[in-house]
Amino acid sequence: MDIIVVGGGWAGCAAAYQAAKAGAHVSLFERTDMLLGTGLAGGIFRNNGRYTAAEEMLAMGGGELFRLMDENARHRNVCFPGQMHASLYDIAKVPAAVYSLLKNAGVELHFQARIVSAILSGARILAVKTPAGQRYAADAFIDATGTAGPTVNCTKYGNGCAMCVLRCPAFGGRLSLSALAGVAEYRAHRGDSAGAFSGSCKLMKGSLSESLQKQLEQDGVALVPIPPELREDHLNQKACQQYAHAAYMENIVLLDTGHAKMMTPFFPLEKLHQIPGFAFARYEDPYAGGKGNSVRFTAMAPRDDALRVRGTENLLCAGEKAGPLVGHTEAVVTGVLAGFNAVRMCRGENLLTLPRSLATGEAITWVNQQTFRPGGADKKYTFSGSVLLEHLEQRKLISLDTDVITTRTERAGMRNIFA
Repeated sequence: MDIIVVGGGWAGCAAAYQAAKAGAHVSLFERTDMLLGTGLAGGIFRNNGRYTAAEEMLAMGGGELFRLMDENARHRNVCFPGQMHASLYDIAKVPAAVYSLLKNAGVELHFQARIVSAILSGARILAVKTPAGQRYAADAFIDATGTAGPTVNCTKYGNGCAMCVLRCPAFGGRLSLSALAGVAEYRAHRGDSAGAFSGSCKLMKGSLSESLQKQLEQDGVALVPIPPELREDHLNQKACQQYAHAAYMENIVLLDTGHAKMMTPFFPLEKLHQIPGFAFARYEDPYAGGKGNSVRFTAMAPRDDALRVRGTENLLCAGEKAGPLVGHTEAVVTGVLAGFNAVRMCRGENLLTLPRSLATGEAITWVNQQTFRPGGADKKYTFSGSVLLEHLEQRKLISLDTDVITTRTERAGMRNIFA
């Protein structure tokens, strides 16, 4: 079984590892020189309903990446506005840990390797090509190229390229495998503009005051009030609608992920320097964080509940490509299922759809239904807040009790299914 994964973010890494674990020969193509994509600027997991999702994946035997995050957590049980019992992974250590996990599983990693075309036979992908004309064939393909950027979208729908961690000017913009296969993708909107701004920036922690640095090291979180005359209202522009609370407009909310993760999509530097503790603050990602951030959700693929891309025979999708799902946890969940189903596809077996008696299964199916209802694609869905968490809570699928989660998984017939 030869499986190709395009995109090395959390979704692509989860898909590649799961497929390799099941015995496939897996090749992962990443257009930059690093794994994890926007996960390099992230770091939050296990907050709110993401705790349930992670524990469900562990109970199903597909939780290796969550164990890895746990092993590299800088802080646990952190609370900040609207979010409870969050863990924060170290953004410097996690990429190397994921790299080792994939290499040890036998995944063939290709860096600085953009996929620019697909060779088709009807609705079936036979092979993909790089700019140099190198051809790579496989039995099944997984599109984990995400929806952030490229530069043209950030210029058209945002405030211009802010040179985020995706680094499109250096490595070339994102190209969607689904689009290369002839699939008509769809996009989200925020008002009259397409997509949504990435939800946070990173500040160099050493550029903050010593007291702020100590607070972050000790508590993992710091809230600094913003004077009313300096406030910026980005609440409706963010991809991460779980943080669309007034507290994020009234305060600078910082999280310690190695750098200081600032929970706002951008904030003018001249205003930031006027806030106590930020006189020498400097952006780490994006470098022009005082101006803007990357624009996401401009290229999602229509798919079924098993994550097969509609209109294709042997292409699956994961992460943001699978719909307006926000977050690392959401990417890992869909990545594991896509990798598992890619192997089933190669074997000629029926693809797995996670049961709706589990939070993960309900999320994948319900979000797919909601997305194609009027205005549904313009909402953002996450286990940690907004409309998805509310829906899962109404269905009583959110729990912090691992025994309850394990029992529910067993009753659903999913215990160790991914193992």
